[in-house]
Amino acid sequence: MLKKKKTTVYALGQYRSMSAHKARRVIDQIRGRSYEETLMILELMPYRACYPILKLVYSAAANASYKMDSNESNLVISKAEVSEGTIVKKLKPRARGRSFPIKRPTCHISIVVKDISLDEYIEVDFLDPLRWSKKLKSKKKYTAMAYHNMYSNGGVWGKK
Repeated sequence: MLKKKKTTVYALGQYRSMSAHKARRVIDQIRGRSYEETLMILELMPYRACYPILKLVYSAAANASYKMDSNESNLVISKAEVSEGTIVKKLKPRARGRSFPIKRPTCHISIVVKDISLDEYIEVDFLDPLRWSKKLKSKKKYTAMAYHNMYSNGGVWGKK
């Protein structure tokens, strides 16, 4: 029996004070790339949004090394997305007693890192005696399902 194993970790940065459109411009460049390649790209890009995203990538790699004991050379950015956050609104005083609105957009950035060296499924021994003894205590009956081929005996369409 195969059991699904956790191979991904994530880092989440909420309420970053930048436009979601400007952050997506950077995120689209790193999606699907390896961890080391992502660091080189983010350090050399000339945008202001690169530094908070770089910190999130570092955080996701640290989470992966802590939770899964994975090496940084095996990490891949499997999912990276930016969503819009709240907009901080202020009023700036202008001439003749008027005011001018200032809107500071925020965004939420999430980066999911996957370790490609780990298998997604692990083998679980189905005939383990400890597993069966726990299930037998609950007094449930286990019966094998019989395979029924409906085409060999005339099927549904042969009956009137």
